[in-house]
Amino acid sequence: MAVDTQHAQRLAGLDALELGGERRAGFAARAWARTWPMLTAVALVLVAWQLVVMSGRWPEYVFAGPVETFQAMAKRFGEADFYRAIATTMRRAFTGFALAVLVGLLVGAAVSRVKVLRAAFGALITGLQTMPSIAWFPFAILLFGLTESAITFVVILGAAPSIANGLITGVDYTPPLLLRAGHVLGFRRLSLYRHVILPASLPSFLAGLKQGWAFAWRSLMAGELLVIIAYQSSLGEQLAYAREVSDSPGLIGTMIVILAIGIVIDLLFEAADGALRRRWGLDQA
Repeated sequence: MAVDTQHAQRLAGLDALELGGERRAGFAARAWARTWPMLTAVALVLVAWQLVVMSGRWPEYVFAGPVETFQAMAKRFGEADFYRAIATTMRRAFTGFALAVLVGLLVGAAVSRVKVLRAAFGALITGLQTMPSIAWFPFAILLFGLTESAITFVVILGAAPSIANGLITGVDYTPPLLLRAGHVLGFRRLSLYRHVILPASLPSFLAGLKQGWAFAWRSLMAGELLVIIAYQSSLGEQLAYAREVSDSPGLIGTMIVILAIGIVIDLLFEAADGALRRRWGLDQA
C-alpha cells in the first residue's frame, strides 16, 4: 500500500509539472510584453532620426524631420486619394500573391513527388527565387506594356518560387512513418497529399508563404515605381510623385505607410505560426 501511495504521488507530481508548463500569462501581460520592445525601438529610431536632421547634413527639403513628416501624414489621412492609393496597392498585392500561392502549390506539389521533375526544375526554382524581381520588369513591360498585368506577372515570379520551395522542403521532411500510416489507411495520391503530406508540411509551407509575401511586396513596390498607370493612384505612384516634386515629408510618410503595412502582414503570419505551434504542442509559454 505504501509503495502504491508513493507511486501515485510521483505521478501527481509529474502531472502538476506538465500542467504548470501549460499555464499562460494573462492577455494584458502578454500584450505588454510584446508591445514595449517595439515601442522602445520606435522611440530610439525617432530620436536618431531627429538627431540626424539636427546635424544639418542635409537640408530639410531633402531630409525632413519627424515633426514635418507626421504633420504631412496627418494631412494625407484626411484625403480620399490616399485611401484609394492604399486600396489599389493592396488589391494588386493580394491578387498577385493569391495567384503566386496557386502556382507555387501546383509546382511544389509536382516537383516534390516526381523525381524527374525535381531533377529538371529543382535548381531552376531556386535560381528564380534568388533572381532580383526588378530584373524581370523590362521583359514584363515588353510583354504586357505599361499595364497592371506587367506588375502582376513580376509579383507572381517573385513570390511563387519561395512558396514552391517551402512546400518542397516540407514534403522532404515529412516522416516516412506518417506516409506509411497514410498508405495503411488507404490514402493514395491526392488524398495522401490532403490528409497526410500537406498537414505534416505546414510549418515549412507557412515559412514559404511568409517569405513569398515578402518577395511579392518588394516586387509590387518596384513595379509601382516603374509602371505608372494613368488615373490609378497607388503607394508606388505617390512615392514617385513625391520624389519628382522634392516633397520629402510626403515621400518619407509614404515609406512609413509601406513599412507599417509590411509589419501588419508579418504580424498576421506570426499569429498563424503561433496558432500552428500551439496546435502541435510546441508553444507552451
